[in-house]
Amino acid sequence: MIRLLGTVFAALLGLAFGSFLNVCLSRWPEGESIVRPRSHCRNCGRVLPWWENVPLVSWIALRGRCRGCGKRISARYVIVEAMMGGLWAIAAWRSIPPAVVPGLPVVLFWFELITATLSMILIWMLVALAALDAEHLWLPDWITWPGIVLGFMLGVLKLPVLVKLSAVTGLPLTEGIEKSRFGIFTPALELAVGVVAAAGLILLIRWIYWLVRRKEGIGLGDAKLMALLAAWLGWQGALLAFGLGVIVGAAAALVMLVLPGERENAHWGLNKLPLGTFLCVGGIVSVLWGQPIIAAYLRWAGF
Repeated sequence: MIRLLGTVFAALLGLAFGSFLNVCLSRWPEGESIVRPRSHCRNCGRVLPWWENVPLVSWIALRGRCRGCGKRISARYVIVEAMMGGLWAIAAWRSIPPAVVPGLPVVLFWFELITATLSMILIWMLVALAALDAEHLWLPDWITWPGIVLGFMLGVLKLPVLVKLSAVTGLPLTEGIEKSRFGIFTPALELAVGVVAAAGLILLIRWIYWLVRRKEGIGLGDAKLMALLAAWLGWQGALLAFGLGVIVGAAAALVMLVLPGERENAHWGLNKLPLGTFLCVGGIVSVLWGQPIIAAYLRWAGF
């Protein structure tokens, strides 16, 4: 029952934050405030009453059109809200079981709760970046740079916190931490190297593309996004996100290739694809299922 109630609460909270994110996604590119004015139609300027701002329900009830001018409302609104509600529900569903184990020390309960909350924050950032890159080919620095710094700080603090929890509860640490015999600075250095290497991977591809085509094919924002993923997920999680992002991007390119309208376009190969969006998709998968996927791969590879 606790697991179900927690999941439902996380889903409703995700819908609310998804609705707020839609406001941000509409106003950030235009340089507008996300506080004022009140929510309004982007076409006719009519201020929306509260019942037209209910996540998912309002868009469906209005059939995707403004009640005043009849202008079509972008499907992005309902997609973002549904994604935030669904992803936060999944994150809560996966995090609640270890948090409600009978006899679990209170300190570990709070650790699991904080970890789940941080995962939701990262998902919110990745959904925001995915939408901005898909619509505007834009990965703003004021999301990626603070995200890198916050993720790195949390990663550095995680090991000493786990060591303290192990001392308080008497529970064993994870295998990866048990093998670390050089103090907390070695994991911090490893994390820093992973962040630099993740960004360097994109920069290397960018440089090779420039050598071949003599034009820029990948923006610097993608390199910062990879650094953000490495800061939050570690180099293994970031590498998984990159691999998944490449697969999703290649699939999107194939779909564009087989579309009738695109086949008739002689310059279809010059179309720009939002690499950041695909990396964010891979990052979200890595947040929710990265550890079991990586563990399964290591077992398959014989490590």
